[in-house]
Amino acid sequence: MAIGITKRPKDVRQEVAAPLHHQVYVVLRQQIVDGDYPAGKALPSEHKLEDLFNVSRITVRRALDRLAAEGLIVRRHGKGNFAQPVITPPPIDTSLRGMLENLLAMGLKTRVDLIEFDYVPATAEIAARLELEPGAIVQRAVRVRRHEDTPFSFLTTYVPEAVGRHYGADQLLERPLLSLFEKAGLTVARADQTITAKLADTRVAPLLDVDIGAALLGIRRIVRDENGTPIEFLEALYRPDIYEYQMSMTRKGKKQEFIWSDTGSTNQ
Repeated sequence: MAIGITKRPKDVRQEVAAPLHHQVYVVLRQQIVDGDYPAGKALPSEHKLEDLFNVSRITVRRALDRLAAEGLIVRRHGKGNFAQPVITPPPIDTSLRGMLENLLAMGLKTRVDLIEFDYVPATAEIAARLELEPGAIVQRAVRVRRHEDTPFSFLTTYVPEAVGRHYGADQLLERPLLSLFEKAGLTVARADQTITAKLADTRVAPLLDVDIGAALLGIRRIVRDENGTPIEFLEALYRPDIYEYQMSMTRKGKKQEFIWSDTGSTNQ
C-alpha cells in the first residue's frame, strides 16, 4: 500500500500567499512528522511530486532541499529521497483535571525568557476581561516559555496594577506567575479559557522558531480568585508540535440522544 498523497492536494494553490515551494514543504514535513513516511521510507520521486502537487520541478526541489537542510530527509543521488528519524523533545505532560495546579507544575518544569515588562493603560477589551474601568493601569508582561531549550509558548499576561505591584520582573523569571499570586496572599480558585487556531506573525515566528504563517494553538484564559475577581488575563500562543490539548468524553443523555460530555482534559 502506497504511503502519501493519492491525489493532487488542494492545499497548494497560486491564490495562497505562501510561496508554492513552502506549501509543498509544509505538507511533506507534516507527513514525515506524523509518521506517514517512517525513517528509511522513500518519498515519491520528484516527477511524482510534480504531478501530485501540480508544481514545477524547481519548486519540488526547493521544498526537498529545505527538508534535507532540516535533517528530515536524506537525498541519495540516483536512488531518491528518504525520510529520517524525527527528533523532537518529549511533550509536556500536565493533566488539566486540576488545571491550575498543573499549570503551576508546568511553570516549574520549564524556563522563561522575559521579552517585555511594563505598566500600561488597559484597552477597552483588556479592561472588560479584568472587570476594570477602561484606561485603568495594568501590568503587561510578554514571555517566551521553553521546554528543554525549545521555545513552545508565547505568553502575554495582563494583571491589575494592585496585584502586579507585589512582584517584579526578576521574580517573573524565577517563579511561575500563579506561584507569585499565592505568595502575594491571593487564592487562585478557577480559570475560564477558550481555545482556537492562530497564525504566527512576524513578531512571534522568530521567537518560537517557526515559519511566518505557521499554525499555532491560541488560548485565552481569565484567572479568578476565590471571590470570582479576575486577577489575570492571558493570551497565549503554543506550538502544536510540542503542546497538545486532549479531552476525554463520555456519552450522556437519554437513549435516543447522543451528547458528549467532558470527563477530563489534558494538555501536553
